[in-house]
Amino acid sequence: MTAGPNRKRAPAGASQSHTLLRHRAANYALSHYKHFVASLRRVLATPLQSLMTILVIAIAMALPAALYVAVNNVERLGSGIEVSARMSVFIKQGATKDQIRVLMEGLEGRADIETTEFVSADQALAEFRQSSGFGDVLNLLEANPLPASIQVIPAQALITDQTALRALAGWLEQQPIVDDISMDLGWLQKLHAFVTVGRQSAFGLGVALAIGVLLVMGNTIRLAIENRRDEIVVVKLIGGTDGYVRRPFLYSGLWYGLLAGMVAWLLVWLGFLSLDSTVAQLSILYQSDYVLAGPGFTEFLALTGLGAILGLAGSWVAVYAHMRTVEPQ
Repeated sequence: MTAGPNRKRAPAGASQSHTLLRHRAANYALSHYKHFVASLRRVLATPLQSLMTILVIAIAMALPAALYVAVNNVERLGSGIEVSARMSVFIKQGATKDQIRVLMEGLEGRADIETTEFVSADQALAEFRQSSGFGDVLNLLEANPLPASIQVIPAQALITDQTALRALAGWLEQQPIVDDISMDLGWLQKLHAFVTVGRQSAFGLGVALAIGVLLVMGNTIRLAIENRRDEIVVVKLIGGTDGYVRRPFLYSGLWYGLLAGMVAWLLVWLGFLSLDSTVAQLSILYQSDYVLAGPGFTEFLALTGLGAILGLAGSWVAVYAHMRTVEPQ
């Protein structure tokens, strides 16, 4: 009699072990889900107390966020007017076309220069005649007093790099046909310095207020632990683990932070919305198309995510600091 093919069967113990692991994982996920939903219900069950806590956290988060968005608007304003930041390189009287062409080629070959434009003496006089309104007076002049010039727009990287900007100006001054250089970039460099200081201030303020959020959240969770002390003792007496006891408080902190982040974004958005019409009128007065930009979806995600992290971290610290004091006698 021929033996049939051998079939490998999984050991019964291994199959039971996999089933047990799946069962535990399902129970663990279900427990987290129940605590997740129950903690939200507890937050909503005390609307006034929860609203006060959420507003305190939201205001603390909204202050650095508003400063950050304001600095971004200033940076956008600076970026929009950087095209007018240029160097006027005046050419000596008597310079030949070949000398000017060689200088133009040298400027166009430099990586620290974005664009160049040659303005002849006649073009300069015509532009001055049109903009000044002294056409009749200029007609009395026997010769054109204005020199030819080259309008040089430096690369964007040079706007904030004073050393590189001075090096470019020094190179231009050494050219034989260059008479003088007019450079009015100091105000723009001050604007970029202001943006840098603003970003650093927003970061420092954010760190300080984040510590305040952790303290507020820690105190809130500590009060919640004290209010539920008897319930915690009973759960521990019937075999509840520390992780099981900590879970609802951690989720409560997560909900507080998440909702506070949303409210913080709403406060910043409303603040910039209230300024939108004023900024629009100011832009019209200065003949600009600048539009104030409030917080967008990226800022919304950042604030809600940061709020959730701060809420979870604050509740984690409070739980570990105070849960040890709640033990069955």
